[in-house]
Amino acid sequence: MTDVTMTINGRAVSGAVEGRTLLSTFLRETAGLTGTHIGCDTAQCGACTVHVNGASMKSCTVFAQEADGAEVTTIEGMANADGSLNTIQQAFQDHHGLQCGFCTPGMVMTAAALLKENPKPSETEVRDYLKGNLCRCTGYHNIVKAIMAASGQDVSAIAAE
Repeated sequence: MTDVTMTINGRAVSGAVEGRTLLSTFLRETAGLTGTHIGCDTAQCGACTVHVNGASMKSCTVFAQEADGAEVTTIEGMANADGSLNTIQQAFQDHHGLQCGFCTPGMVMTAAALLKENPKPSETEVRDYLKGNLCRCTGYHNIVKAIMAASGQDVSAIAAE
């Protein structure tokens, strides 16, 4: 067992982990933050996407020991300081960018990374950026609309697929 400490959503969290403990497991089981979903454990679905030191990554591909000393942001850390939904989360709600909700945390975290890199992405750029995230319910159309809306763009011209 190895002791690790990381700052998760602005709060120091420590725990003893085995070398094989994934960051996704540490977040859920040690930190008690169950918004980071584990969908595949093979980096295919993106449901476990978080930000580590500002970079978007799939937490099922990172060992907890690798994140020792890191700043980690999960979906729980995305809300505004008063607990209200942030712009991206609100856009997902307003444009029905979710159905069952399983992929939503990863989609929101990926969207935040995209909008940080490219504040006004085109529809094609949004779709391309989401290639590492799977949704089995929505067909992506409303997810794309939500991300475009969160960027402050007019979404009325986005055609249904």
